[in-house]
Amino acid sequence: MSQSKTAGARVRGRDRPPPENFPRSEETRRRILDAARRLFATEGYERTTIRAVASKAAIDPSMVMRYYGSKDGLFAAAMDIDLRLPDLTQWRTDEIGEHMAAHFLDRWEGPRSGDELPLLFRTAVGNPEAASRLQQIIEGQLAPAIARISSPGRARRCAALIASQMIGMGYARYVLKLSFVVALPRKLIVEQMGAVVQSYIRYGLGEDAAAPAH
Repeated sequence: MSQSKTAGARVRGRDRPPPENFPRSEETRRRILDAARRLFATEGYERTTIRAVASKAAIDPSMVMRYYGSKDGLFAAAMDIDLRLPDLTQWRTDEIGEHMAAHFLDRWEGPRSGDELPLLFRTAVGNPEAASRLQQIIEGQLAPAIARISSPGRARRCAALIASQMIGMGYARYVLKLSFVVALPRKLIVEQMGAVVQSYIRYGLGEDAAAPAH
């Protein structure tokens, strides 16, 4: 091949969009993550292998490694959950509890809820990696959101208290699916859980004299 033709081939190759830009690439990523989430939930972290994920996704194992690098990278991607928390400063401080309770239910039950949160909760029960990931989400997303309206020294504790309430409801209503909890009307949950969350918000604002002991 002449030098000009070789140069032309290089130019054409360079101008060609990388595989990651093709729509089928996103479909492959989705299939990998769907398969990984199912296996992590049923088999646990230790027993889930790259080969098993690839088999369930009907692709070559090299593709899993290409996109995610390792099982740790795949697990992090499968458990990459955005709580989509709103800016809490947009509401009056005495209304934040109910708004957060409503957002929590929307995050679980709304049209964009997905199955990531139930999967993470279910997996975290017996899996240290998933439990650690859940803690990272709380500390990395919920705590900073609370810090925008909370006393600086209380934001992390306030977030921990709110997380305990949300996680408890999440397990009972969406993971264990206890019939008497599932049957609770949304309005009742928003009002009653919102009132509890509001008490934690008051603590975060420094308004609660009966604060947890150091």
